[in-house]
Amino acid sequence: MSLIPSFFGGRTNVFDPFSRDVWDPLQGFPFNTLATSGSSLSNETFQLANTRIDWKETPEAHIFKADLPGLKKEEVKVEVEEGRVLQISGERSKEKEEKNDKWHRVERSSGKFLRRFRLPENAKVDQVKAAIENGVLTVTVPKEEVKKHEVKAVEISG
Repeated sequence: MSLIPSFFGGRTNVFDPFSRDVWDPLQGFPFNTLATSGSSLSNETFQLANTRIDWKETPEAHIFKADLPGLKKEEVKVEVEEGRVLQISGERSKEKEEKNDKWHRVERSSGKFLRRFRLPENAKVDQVKAAIENGVLTVTVPKEEVKKHEVKAVEISG
């Protein structure tokens, strides 16, 4: 009999490197009640943190790329709100369960996701474009051209 599983809260797969069963050292503390209660809020928070988005800046635009495998364009929203806040949101529906189905492992996530990015001053928020292809959402926000300040020599009289 091993002491490690009982020490870590009775886990049976403590040495499984592929296990999604993670020991929470704060489990049971009052401030962590949302995460341990299995509420929908904790699941939504997980989705919020789980949506991976890259943001790169080129000389012409700010480009955002999000991996959203299996989602259709109708299930994703791209909005610019409050002037300069880019919001990417959506929902991945749960797969329908049949009575005779026996699930061995559920690792694909479902639920809502939401990410927000404050755009810089040089973003042309009225020209945002979005496209989804092969499960990758690409949002392009063009940039305004930066005007170079002219340096003019002044003659010194004397």
